[in-house]
Amino acid sequence: MTEIKIETARLVIRPFQEKDSAGYFDLYKAPTVHCFMPDKISTFAAARDIVLTKETQRATEMAVCLKDTDTFIGTLFGHWEDADTYSICWHFLSDYSGKGYATEAATAFIDFLFEEMQARRIYAYVEVDNASSQALCRRLGMRHEGTHEDFISFVNNPDGSPHYENTMVFAILKKEWPSANQVN
Repeated sequence: MTEIKIETARLVIRPFQEKDSAGYFDLYKAPTVHCFMPDKISTFAAARDIVLTKETQRATEMAVCLKDTDTFIGTLFGHWEDADTYSICWHFLSDYSGKGYATEAATAFIDFLFEEMQARRIYAYVEVDNASSQALCRRLGMRHEGTHEDFISFVNNPDGSPHYENTMVFAILKKEWPSANQVN
């Protein structure tokens, strides 16, 4: 993915910078959603190293920051699946939930993928117990395409066996993307 910077009314979506390390550590020191458990970070130094790697690699994960202070509040991911399909994901600090930031950021990012990257289809995987991400997908106009039963394991059960997650698939096509969703 090319290096991008997207601005909305309240946010900037940009490549990572070293100053994002503290917020990144706060986000990943105790993930609340199972899919982020493999990314758990135990030290600030480890978070800083990861952020520095992301900064130099210009990875498909971007920092979401408040526009007026450039404070890190979360991440957006865009993974190119094939010529015209992207999977997306988001992860925000809990202090910023319920304020519309995830909707604003994801709307701008989807608009970017459809308009600038010429995506035809965008989809997201969401665990069945992640009600907030399901609600976000629906606010974005994404449709629930189905649920994969016992799809993937991110954590173990108390006995050490894998705990398989039921995972929902939400998607939207460019022709379904209403201009009313665009954030300026």
